[in-house]
Amino acid sequence: MTDLRLEELSAATAAAANSLTLKPGQEQFVQPTSYAQAESDVKPSASWPRVVLDGDEVVGLIIGSFDAENAQEELRSCIWRVNVSATAQGRGVGRFAVHGLAEEARKRGFERLTVVYEPGTGSPEAFFEAIGFTVVGETQYGDHFAALTL
Repeated sequence: MTDLRLEELSAATAAAANSLTLKPGQEQFVQPTSYAQAESDVKPSASWPRVVLDGDEVVGLIIGSFDAENAQEELRSCIWRVNVSATAQGRGVGRFAVHGLAEEARKRGFERLTVVYEPGTGSPEAFFEAIGFTVVGETQYGDHFAALTL
């Protein structure tokens, strides 16, 4: 995994991004219930979808959002999705994707990046903690809001 790069999601990469296979048990954490409501509050123009490529292979997907005017502070600069292929997990792909999104947030003048996830065994909680996110709140569904100070 030495040739990682981020590219905008396109027609050429969408099928591969949609076909990423996660490790068993991770599917339950892909879309916390709170996202359905939160996503309806995000402007489509604020979306930042990128694939992570290793050479020519799509090994990950990250979707972020930047909406400085969002009424909910936690949704102004946030991660909506991070999916990494089961075969590429543990090799820095997720960290690379999140760092790329964080750098874009900095360029746009944001001071923090947030994420919502369901806590628990097998959840992405340990991953987000390992790269510096700290829990700053909880949704009405019990999911965690975590933030990374930029």
